[in-house]
Amino acid sequence: MSLTLGQRVRSIPVQFHYAWGIAAMAAVLQVSANFISQAFAILLPIIEETFGWSLTAITLAYVFKSVVQAVLSPVAGWVGDRFGARRSLLLAASLHIVGLLLLSSINQLWQLYLCYSLILGIAQAVFSVNIPTTVAAWFRKRLGVAVGLQQSLGGMGASIMAPALALLLGRVEWQLAFWIIAGAGGATIFGLLLLFRDDPADRGMEPYGATAEDAPAVANADPAVTKVRSQVFLQHVRRTRAFWNLITIHHLGCIGHAIVMVSAVKFATTRGVPLEAAALIITVYSFFSIGSRFMVPILADRWGAKGVMALFFFLQGITVALLFWTQQAWQFYLFAALFGIGFGGEMSAFLVINRQYYGMGPVRTVFGFQHLGSGLGMALGGLIGSVVFDAFGSYDIAWLISIGASLAGVVCILLLEPTSRVLIPHWEESLPPEARSVPRGAVSSAG
Repeated sequence: MSLTLGQRVRSIPVQFHYAWGIAAMAAVLQVSANFISQAFAILLPIIEETFGWSLTAITLAYVFKSVVQAVLSPVAGWVGDRFGARRSLLLAASLHIVGLLLLSSINQLWQLYLCYSLILGIAQAVFSVNIPTTVAAWFRKRLGVAVGLQQSLGGMGASIMAPALALLLGRVEWQLAFWIIAGAGGATIFGLLLLFRDDPADRGMEPYGATAEDAPAVANADPAVTKVRSQVFLQHVRRTRAFWNLITIHHLGCIGHAIVMVSAVKFATTRGVPLEAAALIITVYSFFSIGSRFMVPILADRWGAKGVMALFFFLQGITVALLFWTQQAWQFYLFAALFGIGFGGEMSAFLVINRQYYGMGPVRTVFGFQHLGSGLGMALGGLIGSVVFDAFGSYDIAWLISIGASLAGVVCILLLEPTSRVLIPHWEESLPPEARSVPRGAVSSAG
C-alpha cells in the first residue's frame, strides 16, 4: 500500500537537539542586548542637535561605555563560570532595561555618562561574554555552524533594527523611543532567558555531537568545583602565546571597525547625505555581514581559523580606503557592502579559534579577557573619529588609523600558534581528583 505525501512526511524521524535552540535564542538575545550600541551612530546627531553638546563630548559616552565593558568583561566571564551564565544574564537584562528607561529622561551630560556609559556598559559586559560562550558549551561538533547561525541572525537583526530605529525617531520623540525599545527589548530578553540554559547537563544532555571518544563531561556543577576548574584552567591558558595575542587581535580589529561604525553616518551627513539615508549605511553593512558571519565560522572550523581570520581582517581594513572618495549616498552604500563582508568575517571566528586552542575547557573568563581587548579597542576607535574631526574638520586621518589597525591585526594573526592541536590538552592533571571530569556516560545523552 502506497503512502500519501503527508504520511511520508510524518514517518521521517525528526531529531532536534536543544543546542540549536540555544544558538537561535543567543542570536535574538545578542540583537536585543547590543542594538543600543550598534545604533549609537544614529543617536549621535540627534543628541547633538537636542542638547548642543560637542561631538567629542557625546562620543565620550560611547568611549566610557566601551571602557566599562572592557574592564568588567573578565569579571563577567568569571561570574559566568562561577555562578552560571543564565543568572548573570538575568542581572544584565535588569540593568539593560533600567539604563534605557533612565536614558529617556536625561538633560545633563553627566546623566548620559551615568545611564549609557556605566549602567548599559555593565550590562553589555555580561551579555557580550556569556551569550556566545554558552553557545560554545552546547556544541562538541558543528560549532562553526552554530556560531555562524548566531552571528548571521544577529547581523540580520541589526540590519532590520537600524532603519526601524531611524523611522521610529522620525515619528516620535527620542525619549519615547527609548521607552518603546526598553519595553519590547526587555520582554524579549526575559522571555528567552526563561528557556535559556547554561550547559547541556542542566537538561540531562550531552553537547551536540558528543561521542565516547570526546572529552568527558564535567563531574558536577558545585560552585567550589567550578571555581577551582576555572582558576586552574586560566593558569594554564595564560602560559600560551595565543592568550595574549588574541587579546591584541581583538583590540586592533575593534579599533578598525569602531572608527567606521561610530563616524560613518556623521561623515555621510557632512557630505550632504540626509540622516535617514545616511542611517542606511548601518543597514547595508549589517546586511552584507550576514553571509560572512555565517560562513567564516564554518570555514574556520574546517580549515583552521588563522588564515580565514587574516583574510577578513585584511578585507575590513582595505575597504575603508574607499571613504576617501565617497560623495553620494550610493557610494556610501557600496562601501558599506564591502566593509560589511570584511567586518562580519573579522569578528565571527573568535569562538572557533578558542575551541581549537583550548578544547572544551571553561573559557568564559578567557573570553572575558579577550573582550577586555575588544572593549578598549571600541573605546579608542569610537573616540578617534570625533577627536580627529573636531581637530581637523576632516575624517581622513581617522580612516588611515582604521586601515592601519586592521592590517596590524593581520600580522598578529599570522604570529599565532597553529590551530591543528589543542594547546593545553592535559590541564586537568593539575586539578584535585574531585574537580576532574567523570567518564562519559555519567551524564545521559539526549536529543
